[in-house]
Amino acid sequence: MPRYLIESPHTDEECLPVLDWILAHGSILLSKYEFCCMEGDHTGYVIIEAPTKTDARHAVPPSIQNKARIVELQKFTPEQIRSFHTGH
Repeated sequence: MPRYLIESPHTDEECLPVLDWILAHGSILLSKYEFCCMEGDHTGYVIIEAPTKTDARHAVPPSIQNKARIVELQKFTPEQIRSFHTGH
């Protein structure tokens, strides 16, 4: 299943409602999130597996979904990297 990195920026005012929403959706989701809020950078990061990018978006509180950045993660093998040099 595809894995996605989700970056969820939010303001200081949005922070507690965002945390409350994530907590309300279960301790498993909360345990996957990492936050920088205590450093003054109100951003949450999570890597999740989901069938599609649209499904991954459901891990973000609706109030900040329009600000979230969601990217599919890829792993490369040594062979793939070598093929990038040769164009094959």
